[in-house]
Amino acid sequence: MLAGEPYLAADPVLEAERRHAEGLMREYNANADQAVLAQLLGSIGSGSFIRPPFFCDYGYNVTLGDDVFVNFNCVMLDVVPITLGDRVQVASAVQFLAADHPRDAVERASGIEFGSPITVEDDVWLGGGVILCPGVTVGRASIIGAGSVVTKHVPPGVVAVGNPCRVIRDL
Repeated sequence: MLAGEPYLAADPVLEAERRHAEGLMREYNANADQAVLAQLLGSIGSGSFIRPPFFCDYGYNVTLGDDVFVNFNCVMLDVVPITLGDRVQVASAVQFLAADHPRDAVERASGIEFGSPITVEDDVWLGGGVILCPGVTVGRASIIGAGSVVTKHVPPGVVAVGNPCRVIRDL
C-alpha cells in the first residue's frame, strides 16, 4: 500500500488499522486533544493544529511540518503519504485524495486499490474546498484558489485556480 502498489482495502489488517484511526478521530474530534492527534498522525510539527472535525483513513501516513493550520472538515485519504510542509494554511473542507482505483472496471470490481502521494511544500495556502488529486505536488509559497481541483503539479510561487486547476499568475 505505502509504495503505491495495489492492495485490497478489505484486508483484515488494514480494516483493523482504519478502526484504530476511527477511534482516535472520534476522540480528537470530541476534545481537540493534541496528544490524541499526535497518536493518530505520522508526525506533527511544533505549533501545528487541526481544527476538528478531521477525517483520515489511517493517520500514520500524514506528516505536518511546523506551524501548519488545518481548518475544520478536512479529509485526508492517506493510503500513501500526505506531507504538508512548514507554515501551510489549509482552509475549511479541503480534501487530500491520495487514494486511487484501477481504470479497468473488472479490476476495480475486485476491490483492488492503490494510491499516489500528495505533497504540499512550505508556505502554501489552500483555499476553501480545494481538492488535491492523487500524486500531486503544490510548490512552495503557492496559493490555490477556493474550490479548485488540483489534478497536476503546481509550480512554486504561483496563484492557481479552477477545475482543473491552472496557473493564473506568478507571485
